[in-house]
Amino acid sequence: MAVLTPAAFRARFPLLARRTYVNSCSQGALSTDVDAAMRRFLDSWNDEGSPWETWVGEVERLRTTFASLIGADADEIAVLPSASTGINAIASALTFDGTRRRVVMGRFEFPTMAQVWLAQRERGAEIGWADPVDGMLPPESYGKVVDERTLVVPATHVCFRNGHKTDIAGVAALCHDRGAYCFLDDYQRTGTEPMDVRALGVDFMVTGALKYLLGPSGVAFLYVRRELIERLVPTMTGWFGRVNPFAFSIDDLDWSSSARRFESGTPMIPNVYGAQAGLDLLGAVGLDAVEQTVAELTVGLMAWAGDAGVVTATPTDPARRGALVVLRSTDAPALVTRLGARGVIASCRDDGLRISFHGYNTQSDLDAVIAALEAESAMLVKEKLGELHA
Repeated sequence: MAVLTPAAFRARFPLLARRTYVNSCSQGALSTDVDAAMRRFLDSWNDEGSPWETWVGEVERLRTTFASLIGADADEIAVLPSASTGINAIASALTFDGTRRRVVMGRFEFPTMAQVWLAQRERGAEIGWADPVDGMLPPESYGKVVDERTLVVPATHVCFRNGHKTDIAGVAALCHDRGAYCFLDDYQRTGTEPMDVRALGVDFMVTGALKYLLGPSGVAFLYVRRELIERLVPTMTGWFGRVNPFAFSIDDLDWSSSARRFESGTPMIPNVYGAQAGLDLLGAVGLDAVEQTVAELTVGLMAWAGDAGVVTATPTDPARRGALVVLRSTDAPALVTRLGARGVIASCRDDGLRISFHGYNTQSDLDAVIAALEAESAMLVKEKLGELHA
């Protein structure tokens, strides 16, 4: 695909001509590229019946493309139907019967990550929590609870509730200094800026296609650091975790020497086509351009909120926030509905209105968001004379 300018990139998303879309933290907008790719799958099914060699080849192409995106090798990537599947695969490969049986999580985790590890208590896991300080979760918070008993530390890169961006490199260094694994949940960040998973130093990472990677649901990725792959034997498995799935063996359980060992059942082929198109589109515009656009629009929204006295749950320090901004509301679900009636598509969590930009957004989108928020300002929580009021 040819290199795309930001304007040409935006033109690939028909929704943006009709709505102000600022909800990429929930679901990326649909592009003409993803639409066409998923139709190509249907055509291949209709024309060729069951071209499984072609379809499996698309899975391998997606694996390679994603690996390049995060600075990994293809054999360190498992292609899965959900992040939950990847987390469970790693959890099933760990044991909690020795001295190291603690799982330490921050209070900013998405429920899936927390729930998978809470379920491991049935297998002997002990759970510890790192608590935020003033809406922030620095490595020091983890340092208070990660110790010689800790086996793994799951940590979200960007919190889905407030947009806080964790110093993952710092958390990973702390984990390794104390002999624990670091498991990154990058779902709310991947696709918003360049990434080098080796520089971060994490042992595992999960993310998915449906948000900033511009693909459909039903495709997720698990990164496993190469040195760990063959040490881990998941009990959650399936025929695509084998050396050669199409050997159809029922007598042997041979494990792939790559991260494919963490895969399980038949790949989600239609979604794979869509996910590949999303990654190709991101590659064409470039993650540097996406990062710049997101940063400029986020700074603009935070500046407006500060001038208007609107209370934000998102850190004011640009280095400590991701691509989403959360504004406090007296009734966030109702505010989402009212903004929708004004043509602005956003989302909410708890008492916060979430606004998330992508590389396809522009200053005109920010202006539209601000105009809609000003029209509904009675539903925003504001600060005045040191006190919060509606």
